[in-house]
Amino acid sequence: MNPLADRLAVKMNGIGNEILILDLRGAGAGVTGAQVRAIARTKGLGFDQLMVLEDPRSEGTKAFVTIFNADGSQSSACGNGTRCVAWALLKDARDEIIVETAAGRLVCRRVSEQVFSVEMGRPRLKAAEIPLARDFADTSAIDLAFGPADAPILKNPAVVNMGNPHAIFFVDDISAYDLAAIGPALEHDALFPERANISLARVVSPERIELKVWERGVGLTRACGSAACAALVAAARLGLAGRRATVALPGGELDIFWRESDDMVIMTGPVEFEFETRLDPAIFADVAA
Repeated sequence: MNPLADRLAVKMNGIGNEILILDLRGAGAGVTGAQVRAIARTKGLGFDQLMVLEDPRSEGTKAFVTIFNADGSQSSACGNGTRCVAWALLKDARDEIIVETAAGRLVCRRVSEQVFSVEMGRPRLKAAEIPLARDFADTSAIDLAFGPADAPILKNPAVVNMGNPHAIFFVDDISAYDLAAIGPALEHDALFPERANISLARVVSPERIELKVWERGVGLTRACGSAACAALVAAARLGLAGRRATVALPGGELDIFWRESDDMVIMTGPVEFEFETRLDPAIFADVAA
């Protein structure tokens, strides 16, 4: 019997970022990439990220969360997904929990019934931390371009690791570029050994940033919480924005605050419950155990 068969799955979204939560605490089993892809192909269960809840590994945490992209690859961070997890785990009326991911311990707090904040960790800004295939003394604008060498379409992105690698190109108009065509090439550029999330950002004012994201392992997405965090950090480093701004994505808005006292980035935004269902065993009929 497949341990995933008949398990309860909760479908949610965080400002349009499609999230599926699968609670495997106590199951003694994990999820393979092939199983993730099988779930993602199932009608009605499509997701950007699958948040798998496993037994806690550290004292004081509610769960260890393994994060999968729709293509079966793993991610170390998903801010919108973590807010959805907080909603699912805070049903006992508590206002704060700690979950753990590959990126570390994340404090989640209830702001209101459908709004949650997550401490997303400290940005990693050194080339080796992002990681990049070669060293750059300054990662606020690196030597990378897309397009003809004599007239590149995009150039000199900022790079930030917010649990996963991000490259942010600051532009005057995020709708003027075909990110669906540009994103795959840059995601897989040799400079990014772990691939990268590719964002186009427009700084409207020091307190507002417009953002469009090509997410590694997913594609164009309506929202990406870690990209919003990375964009705010990058803009603040360049003097284009302050340490707190509203980041507007196609699916909605997030409040991002890069706290000076401890370098922590806090993301706040809403979540939406869609439905819950049990996984049909037939989903895994063609997947090896």
